[in-house]
Amino acid sequence: MLANITSSCIKGIEGFIVSVEVDTAAGMPTFSLVGLPEQEVKEAKDRVVAAIRNSGFDMPLKKITVNLVPAEIKKAGTHFDLPIALGILSAAGQLGEEAVKKLNDYIFIGELGLNGKVHACAGVLPMLISLKKQSSKKAVIPSANIVEAAYAEAEAFGAKNLREVVDLLEGKIPFEQESAAKVVLEEEQELTLKEDFCEVKGQALAKRALEIAAAGGHNVLLMGPPGTGKSMLAKRFCGILPPLTKEEALDILQVYSVCRLLGKNKKIFNRPFRDPHHTISNIALIGGGQNPKPGEVSLAHNGILFLDEFAEFSRASLEVLREPLETFKVTIARAKDTFTFPAKFTLIAAMNPCPCGYHGHTTKTCNCTPLQINRYKAKVSGPLLDRIDLTVSLNPVNYKDWQKNSEGETSAQIRQRVVAARKRQKERFKDSSTTANAFMSVAEIKKYCPLPQGGGEILEIAMKKLGLSARSLDKILKTARTIADLAGSDDIKKEHIIEVMQYRPLDRKGVSDI
Repeated sequence: MLANITSSCIKGIEGFIVSVEVDTAAGMPTFSLVGLPEQEVKEAKDRVVAAIRNSGFDMPLKKITVNLVPAEIKKAGTHFDLPIALGILSAAGQLGEEAVKKLNDYIFIGELGLNGKVHACAGVLPMLISLKKQSSKKAVIPSANIVEAAYAEAEAFGAKNLREVVDLLEGKIPFEQESAAKVVLEEEQELTLKEDFCEVKGQALAKRALEIAAAGGHNVLLMGPPGTGKSMLAKRFCGILPPLTKEEALDILQVYSVCRLLGKNKKIFNRPFRDPHHTISNIALIGGGQNPKPGEVSLAHNGILFLDEFAEFSRASLEVLREPLETFKVTIARAKDTFTFPAKFTLIAAMNPCPCGYHGHTTKTCNCTPLQINRYKAKVSGPLLDRIDLTVSLNPVNYKDWQKNSEGETSAQIRQRVVAARKRQKERFKDSSTTANAFMSVAEIKKYCPLPQGGGEILEIAMKKLGLSARSLDKILKTARTIADLAGSDDIKKEHIIEVMQYRPLDRKGVSDI
């Protein structure tokens, strides 16, 4: 007999429908699995056989063939266990007539334990989101993944074991979607912050640069000796970012679902903050592997990627950042397929000015030679620096700033200005997919960033004196647009462009002439 069960699979972070065809025929008892299954799918044979027997059913002693359609696309994951088991039971005549009819009403996703328990599996959320667009069927998923059905706003039954799924199909238990918390995201939600900007002593220029970065989604490089507050500032950056929209949160949740990083009751209210160690591999940073999975840049989607000790990362690891910083996505090509992961993040990089860390320090002596300093800085290539909007040199905090009792601005105060600037941008880009100034296209730069009187002369001198590229000029205009938004100005003014120029100290040879 032949049975056809509907399931799903993941390609990148997009789901697509897979038909699980099961045929049982007379002959030597065998179990064949075809349709380009990866190793974890092939291992389903042993899990399914044990789960069927330990759930009180009979494993048919027949020639069993399972085909995963479409057969030309590789299938990975453990979630095919449940549909394969149901297909075998249906083809073997162990399900009632009513249950066989109901099989067509559902999409089945789930990993089986040897005792028949339905375990959680990866990628349930993007599967359900994609399936809602392609099918009107209800879903049967692991009970541990039921909260993901709530995020996707999909009708789903949270199954605990194989026997419970069969009872559902036979009408012995009703279809009841387990209650799960919805994604509640308010535009003006209040965040509980453990770390606040008011705790950072001094460093007014760096705070201002991070405020601009938060308001426009710009990338930042913090450079300074050890102990100047680079990491401290970066870790407080989340507190001044605008709240997540529901669409942004859903994008984040899909990436985390594919990586098995969603707990049963996990909600995303804060933007992701990823801070990988400088020994990270290229694949772990950018994504990939035999069955490509998202890397740190995708886990930082709609959030922050903080790279401390920037110059200590391998040159190859840093260079792979160039594509996502430009296109806001990662494309991984394989011989037979291509995978795309989202990677729209704000980069905050921190590094010392030299190997020992004390070049330019007011009191401590640097022991590095000019050659060592140049080699150290050369680890970060020009094309990568070209993709960074704001560069700030931090100086050691003096005693007077450190011992001040009065606190500076709080994260909440800075955040109010950031949210106001983002609202201006939301209105500006309401008819496009652009979400912030940093992500403007060339056409949008021409439309929304007209130069003020005298602005062209400033940029012309800057281009000659500092050797700026066309990309750098575009970034200057984008950043100036953000400064204007923070000031509540409809137009970019000359002082906004002048302010941007002080955040490019790595290019500042001759900047005093501008």
